[in-house]
Amino acid sequence: MSLMTRLALVFLALGVSLSTATTGIDTIAAISSSSFTCLKNNGYHFYIGRVGQSNGGIDKTGVQNIKNAWAGGMSNVDAYLFPCHSSSCGTAKAQVQATVNALKNGGAKFGMLWLDVEIYNWPSNQATNRQFILDMVSECNALKVKVGIYSNNNNWQSIVGIDWNGVSKYPLWWANYNGAVSQLQQLQAFRRMEQAFHSSIFWRRKGCVLCWKRRPQLVPLKKRNNKEAF
Repeated sequence: MSLMTRLALVFLALGVSLSTATTGIDTIAAISSSSFTCLKNNGYHFYIGRVGQSNGGIDKTGVQNIKNAWAGGMSNVDAYLFPCHSSSCGTAKAQVQATVNALKNGGAKFGMLWLDVEIYNWPSNQATNRQFILDMVSECNALKVKVGIYSNNNNWQSIVGIDWNGVSKYPLWWANYNGAVSQLQQLQAFRRMEQAFHSSIFWRRKGCVLCWKRRPQLVPLKKRNNKEAF
């Protein structure tokens, strides 16, 4: 596992029992198909790869990782887009198009495209940010791509306002980087986000991430070490 920088553990549960959880990873490091096979043989079955970068570019390593993940035997493979807000970058819809085209042109099959909504170069105007997210989601729908949102209560509060529920019907990948936060604090933060999202929720923290879809289900990821991870 030493080759895995910024390794993340994901437990995607099919029910409330931990015994049914599926373990996987989220990393930007290059991983060969043989390494994915090794991971599979050691109980890993899920991978999420970065494709759209915060500088507006395409992560070709991420595209190849997604292909390698399938070739190595991963059961579920997703992609994520970290949007760019520089004036030199394309529109929200254009960035989704570029990400999806990179995957399709690269022959990289994927289950869902996660849109990363966290504090990094977003404008201060929440109305503008809301529209940007709506435009990304709209383009995913137009392209018939399954879409989910990656965020947490702090990011959501800052970027769009904690009570905004404009994309509430889509899955939420909950991000919590502080593994030391108390259970009470986690629950309070989750309850606030729950008001904006009522679909699947993946709770991300150092040791464990919880997935909710009507009933408690499960999911954990390790903190990304720096902004290069996005």
